[in-house]
Amino acid sequence: MNGKTITTAQYKLFPSPRNVHREIFMHQVFVPYPYALIDLPSFDFKGKSSLYAACRLSDMKMGQLVTLELVVDEARFRARFVPD
Repeated sequence: MNGKTITTAQYKLFPSPRNVHREIFMHQVFVPYPYALIDLPSFDFKGKSSLYAACRLSDMKMGQLVTLELVVDEARFRARFVPD
């Protein structure tokens, strides 16, 4: 990925320039807070993760999509994420 828009079946994605891993992982969490600050390293995930600004195509809702390599990291994110 080179910073361009990515369209999937569910989302139109805009990659974060801070992504260390530039891929879309299987486990995904959409948060409907487009301006929330999400610092992925602070979650201390065991696997890889990436962050995208996102537009959910089903309802055109703007937000962010966190993609995670491991299901345990998805559970960790859901438990610890608190919007600003």
